[in-house]
Amino acid sequence: MKIDTNYYQAPQPERWTGRNDGNEENQQRWHQIVQFLDLHQAIPPVAPNSIAFLGFASDEGVKRNEGRPGAIHGPHAIRSACNNFPGVRSIPLFDAGDILCYDNNLEEAQQQLAIAVQQLLQAGIFPILLGGGHEITFGHYFGHKQQNPSETIGIINFDAHFDLRKPGTNGISSGTGFWQIALECERTQSPFHYLALGIQASSNTQELFERAKELGVSYVPDSQLNPIHLEEAAQKLQHFCQQVDHLALTIDMDVFSAAYAPGVSAINPKGLSPDYIFDHLLNTILLSGKVRSIDIAEVNPAYDVDGRTARLAARLIFEMVSRLARSL
Repeated sequence: MKIDTNYYQAPQPERWTGRNDGNEENQQRWHQIVQFLDLHQAIPPVAPNSIAFLGFASDEGVKRNEGRPGAIHGPHAIRSACNNFPGVRSIPLFDAGDILCYDNNLEEAQQQLAIAVQQLLQAGIFPILLGGGHEITFGHYFGHKQQNPSETIGIINFDAHFDLRKPGTNGISSGTGFWQIALECERTQSPFHYLALGIQASSNTQELFERAKELGVSYVPDSQLNPIHLEEAAQKLQHFCQQVDHLALTIDMDVFSAAYAPGVSAINPKGLSPDYIFDHLLNTILLSGKVRSIDIAEVNPAYDVDGRTARLAARLIFEMVSRLARSL
């Protein structure tokens, strides 16, 4: 299937600009080495281990979920924060443009995102998706599943929220993504493998905890992501990874404390720190060798302070790209 023109914006090279220290390989920064893929056209053969950034410029799901709008501009803010990173050897980087939520039609935008993710995976490219509201994750998962229908896919979500709400009068939203995935798994008679890290008791109703239990969702609450329980959490994570063939990773920036991520749709006064505990868990996931796609959700520049949230999201992307490079 081809992407609907109304829902896609080709990459814009002018967004990639920054400091220039020279053109030698060891001097270059990301804005100098990023290449461009127009998904309206057939993807040409690319080098092994290629990574493509694909934006999901939508906060329609956030609006429907009565959150703070502004995440539609998240992909641009993240790209800007990535411009001056030093080049990572052996990893070709591409910008594949943005999926748009045209005419507030979130349902179709998710389908278009799935088509784009599937196209990238078919071409042997590792997608890193830039959000945008957390409605990004259903399209992310669905495209991954379409490409690997016979494989067991696990979803790991760093998040303060389960996002297992059933759609209300406004329809699907940023809070329904994992409920949608559970329904898709039921429809295809596939196991629903979902692990959430950083869940907060103050951010989820008792109904959502009960629904998580009914669906067999694994989770680690934020209160246990500390030095005392770190190895226990890592072991739970390793066990989860062993049960699946592939992993889709999503990081909702509202899992972090507002001190580190003020620019999100649902601000978190007491979230995680981007410290060695988070790094250890993230590294455990990447070292599994099963991650095939990643999304970063809920970057909201309208409420950011000094670009703090976008810069943290970009730094996480840089570290994940660097770790992937070391594992190849």
